[in-house]
Amino acid sequence: MNRGDRLSVDADSAVRVRLDQWLWAARFFKTRSLAVEAVTGGKVHVGGQRSKPSHAMHLGEMLQIQRGVEEYVVTVKGLSHRRGPAKEAVLLYEETAESRRRREEISEQRRLQPPVSPSTAGRPTKQDRRRIVRFTQGDD
Repeated sequence: MNRGDRLSVDADSAVRVRLDQWLWAARFFKTRSLAVEAVTGGKVHVGGQRSKPSHAMHLGEMLQIQRGVEEYVVTVKGLSHRRGPAKEAVLLYEETAESRRRREEISEQRRLQPPVSPSTAGRPTKQDRRRIVRFTQGDD
């Protein structure tokens, strides 16, 4: 399989790639059904507008992709309807510098925040059980 089978750099190419298929091929989502869910749920915008999973992708389109707390703003650089290695998938798009900077800031903030709930080490010890019993039955 040569490189021309995966990427289409022609704007006039007869290759028609659906939005959900492109998101899956570019490795933004693990399965096409997850990509369809994200698009129909309003997590993916094409040119600032909501779109359908069957939207025909074109080179140069701007996509806003929300994945959990991360938001990507990318420009479509290539079209593919096959999922290839990650090294080839990153050639399908180019993330804006602003988007990358914002994602890095958010991940740094989350890293510096303390954990939301304290981690438990498993079952309560004998001393913990005595405290629980005292608390639930009251001090006599």
